[in-house]
Parts: sequence; structure tokens; C-alpha cells
Amino acid sequence: MQEGFKLATDLRTHPQQKAEGFATPAQDRAPQIANFAPKRVLPIIFLPGIMGSNLKITDKKRISKIGQKDNKAWRPDDIGGSNARELANTSPRDRQLRLDPATTDVDRYDPTGESNVSGDERHAKVKLTDGFNSPDLTDDPPTKRDSLTAAQKARLRGWGEVYFGSYGQLLELLESRLNNIYVDGTLRAEWRDVVGVDPSIWMADRTLPQNHLTEQELKKAVTGCIFPVYAMGYNWLKPCATNADEISRRISDLIKKYDHDGFECNKVILVTHSMGGLLARALIHPKYGGLESSVLGIVHGVQPAIGAAAAYKRIRAGFEDPGMAHTDPKQIEASVASKIIGNFGDEVTAFLANSPGGLELLPNQEYGNGWLKVTHQDRSHPLASWPRNNDPYSEIYSVKGKWYSLLREEWINPADLDAKMGGGSFSRTIRYLNEVKTFRAEITNIYHPISYAHYGADEQRVAYGNVVWQISRNCVNTAGWESWPITDDTRQGTLDLLRWAEGSEANKAFPARKVSGVAPRPIQARIGPPTEPGDQTVPMRSADHQLKSGR
Repeated sequence: MQEGFKLATDLRTHPQQKAEGFATPAQDRAPQIANFAPKRVLPIIFLPGIMGSNLKITDKKRISKIGQKDNKAWRPDDIGGSNARELANTSPRDRQLRLDPATTDVDRYDPTGESNVSGDERHAKVKLTDGFNSPDLTDDPPTKRDSLTAAQKARLRGWGEVYFGSYGQLLELLESRLNNIYVDGTLRAEWRDVVGVDPSIWMADRTLPQNHLTEQELKKAVTGCIFPVYAMGYNWLKPCATNADEISRRISDLIKKYDHDGFECNKVILVTHSMGGLLARALIHPKYGGLESSVLGIVHGVQPAIGAAAAYKRIRAGFEDPGMAHTDPKQIEASVASKIIGNFGDEVTAFLANSPGGLELLPNQEYGNGWLKVTHQDRSHPLASWPRNNDPYSEIYSVKGKWYSLLREEWINPADLDAKMGGGSFSRTIRYLNEVKTFRAEITNIYHPISYAHYGADEQRVAYGNVVWQISRNCVNTAGWESWPITDDTRQGTLDLLRWAEGSEANKAFPARKVSGVAPRPIQARIGPPTEPGDQTVPMRSADHQLKSGR
């Protein structure tokens, strides 16, 4: 009989690596091969964007109040499932109850837990594509005790904590590429799109020092090292400062675990998407994560470095919906997703106004003046613009009772919860925003010394750089426009306003009240379309701010 060995690749079996073999019939001449992993480990940690982490409800009373059968709070991989229509029709009240930072947590994988609650059934969408190849992420042999499939190992690495339908391709690409660079001493063909290629081919900024990667440099960097890819979800409803504290502990524990298991692991590389970039900067800030010495470098993807005006627009008018008429499956999915997240301003306000994390994506002090505008007739007739002194927190966000205000107070607490039960209020949201202001100021110049950034500058994927309220052409006299009351709100960016006759005391009324003998004149105001190059969410001006860091 032949005997052979196969590496037990599950790192939980170490400290020392060991091989397991099994007996075969004498006529089976196929060798069993033992592949031992290199000693050095450099984990790649992926941090998703806002709404890219799966959340669960932690309060059973809250689950009952919503009338749910499970504890799912936010799981975008279910968008195409049977409950999509139910989620799309969720009321603002239930959105507030479901997406509450005080009663939610990251929905993590536990292979020993109930299958439909934390185990394989809940995380079934995390499955590897045909042809996926990584020597560090393979099925265990059937003879191994407590054997795991490659998909189960990926789930243990946090791949089930994030929106796999969006991020799975990236995670697989990183894992397979970084751990499959050479075969029989020869560079794999798929690496030829990077090695020896001038970075200007992918439109790298010519003013920044970035030379092409040589094969010798790549070989030196990767020889004797493995690059396991992890995803770390976070509760995006909570402040980045809070998440930085938790993620920094998880990363530190991961490094210690590898060291304990006999590997050499000193640092990690962070790869981020959108809001994950803000979290990464908090991670390396000495006041929050304090992790800079454990981070080799960061790759930022479409980071709203100084915020995105789309956040204002979505709180007032809901997420953009491309419509269901498209034949492109991605566009259809985007339409369903926008309905589930919130197609209307009151649906979005119900959870974002009560969530410090979401408020961190609003334009900050560095965004500049004049990005919120009110115009008459068209964009060439401005009536006013804010901020004027680079402080949107006091000049825009805390302004109360104006038709162009960020917050409609009656939308903040549709569940009518008292303060002890997490009930929101205008004053509480302003308190959150003041905390956001401090946080954003503290990370303004915080970038890792080795940072790379990629983002959209696409004129075909325009984003809200400015938000422009346009008062309709049928309005001849705009006197008193700042105090016109709202008589109707589509909750998607179109308002009917009431302009009373000039000189009437009713001009000062808010909300509207009927005044005998005075004829009201309905006026319409609407939010104009996005106009700036970007990626449909983050305008180029915000992502470009990273270039000014000098990193």
C-alpha cells in the first residue's frame, strides 16, 4: 500500500504544521503530496463601505415589535430573495426599529451555531466560484477530523460578514492572485497585466511617484510569504471611532494568533471601500485604533475623504433609483437595493438621523463653501448658498424648520420611541453631528505613510458635488423665500411651497396656516440632478482630497 501526506491547512490546528495521510489500495499509484505553508504571513484585511456589512438585531423585544421571524437587521445578499418586496415596503417606523445602532451587531459566522441563525444556512451565499484556486484555501481531506470546506474556511475569515454579492469577486481575486503568483518557478500569465506595466495605463496620477512593478521586486516581496485574505464587517450605524476600537482588537488578536501558531506575522495590509476608508484612518489614529505600527499600508477605494453631498440628498429625498425598465441585471439589482435601503427621504431619515456612523458621510469642514444652493428659474440665478464659513454643521445641518433644512423633524422618530428606548429627536441628532464634526476634524490629515487610492472620475457616472434646490419658473416674486412653508413633499426631492401675498404676516408662518382674504400661491422647488464627475456617489472633488495629504 502507498502512503502519502496532505497538509492540514486549517490554521487552528497549529502551533506546528503537520501532515495527515491516509492508506489507499496498492493499485492506486497517485502520490499524496504534502504542501507546507511558508513561515511568514501578511494578512490582507478588507473593510467594506456603509451598508456593506451584515447586521443582526440583538434585542428580542425589538424583533417582536417589528414582527419579524428572524434576527436579520440588514443582509444585502438577500436582496434578490423572496423577502425583497417585503423589505422594500418596510415603513419608516420599522426601518428605525430594525436599523438602530443600540440594538444591532455584525452578523458573524459560527460553524457551531444554529445553521439558519449563525451557521452555514445563514451564510450559504458565501460559496467559491468554479475554478477558484488558492493553496491556502482548500477543502480538507475527507479523513480529517472536523473537516471544513474551502467555503467554510472563507466564512471563518469573515467573508460572510460582508455583502458577498458585491465584494465576493474582489475577495476571491485577492486570495487567488496573491497566493498563486508562480507555478513551477514561472510567473503566472494573469500577473502580466500588472508586472512591467506603466501605471499610467490605469490612469495613475502622473505627478505622484509610482514606478512600474518589476518581476524581481514582486518575487522578492512574495517569496516565503502567504497572504490570507480576511473581511472584517463593522456596525456602520455606529461611529467610526467605536468601530476602530473593535476592529483594532480583532486585527491585534489575529496577529497574535498567527504568532502563537508558529508563524511570523507582524503587520497587515488594509484594503478599503468607501466608508471603510474613514474607518481605516481612524484605525491608525493614536486616539482611536492606535494601529499604525501594525499596518504595512492601505489601499483606499472610492473614499469620501471629505464627505459626499449625496448623503444630504438621500436624507431629504431617498436613494437614487435607476428603475426596473433596465435589462441589465446589475441595474435591476440597484433598483431593488435602492427601494430596500429607502427610496424616500422619510425612510432614510428614520435610520440615518439616528445613526452617528451614517452622518459621518456628510460633507465636512474641508468640503468647501457653497455646495448647498437655492436658485430661481435655473442654476444661473442663485438666491443663496451654504456654507459660507466652511462649517456645514452649524450653517446647514443644525438649521431647523426651513424647507431646505437637512432634517425634517417629523421624520426622525416615526416609531415614537421615548429616549430610554432609543427614540430619536432633533437635539439628539445635532449632538451626534457635533461629535461627527470633532471626529472628522481629527482625522483630516491622518493617512498612512504608505497609502494608495483609486476612485471614479467618470463624467458618465456623475455624482452630487453640489445639491441645488431649484425654485420653479412660475414664481415671479421670491420675497421671503427662506420662510415659505411646505404644503406637500414627494419625499423624493420635490416640494410644494406656499408663497403668501407680499406684506402678509403669513409670510412668517411655518408651517402654513390659512389667513382669511389672502390668496396662497403654490410654488414648486426640486433638487436638481447630479452634475460632477465621480462614481455616482462620491464626487471626484472629495476623493481628490487624498492627493493633498502629501502621502
